Amino acid sequence: MRGLSMRWLAHRFRKAGFDTELFDYASVLGEPEAAGPRLAARLARGPVHVVAHSLGGLLVMDTLKRHPGLPVGRVVCLGSPLCGSGVARDAARRSLRLLTVGRSAALLQRGCPELPAGVEVGMVAGDLPLGLGQLFGRVDGPHDGTVALAETRPPGLRDHVVIHASHTGLLFSAEAARQGAHFLAHGRFAPVALHAS
Repeated sequence: MRGLSMRWLAHRFRKAGFDTELFDYASVLGEPEAAGPRLAARLARGPVHVVAHSLGGLLVMDTLKRHPGLPVGRVVCLGSPLCGSGVARDAARRSLRLLTVGRSAALLQRGCPELPAGVEVGMVAGDLPLGLGQLFGRVDGPHDGTVALAETRPPGLRDHVVIHASHTGLLFSAEAARQGAHFLAHGRFAPVALHAS
């Protein structure tokens, strides 16, 4: 999705006391190899923390590995399949790659299971199994409609929390924003609020 999709979340982070800036890139028609250097140049102006949804988390991890030493303290990923996306692999096998994940297919399929050194990474994952991802591939085990919880748990995460939200719902969830802000401030997630979304 484009940077516009993060505006509601950015608003919530501003209310929590953070200065925010949206990073825009074409996730389906563009290539991560083109967006990565632009992202690295932006992060180099840090120090910064990063909040990224889905493919955005993969782009951030890939960029930090390709450009070590960027002044990034903490990263919050929202539903990012850091261990690789089964839906993306199924879509590629079924010749639906361009329709579903476009030029980012390779990154989505392989993921970024080895996290960059020196960066604290937290994952907010959803367990509400509603979403279009299931139309393009199989999602094994508990999931958010697109990404399996198991795909969000690479070794080396600083913390991981599951909230009751769908994959797209993570962008609009007050609990996702609360958890993300808590991680950026403290390096760990807060206890999950009951019935939060």
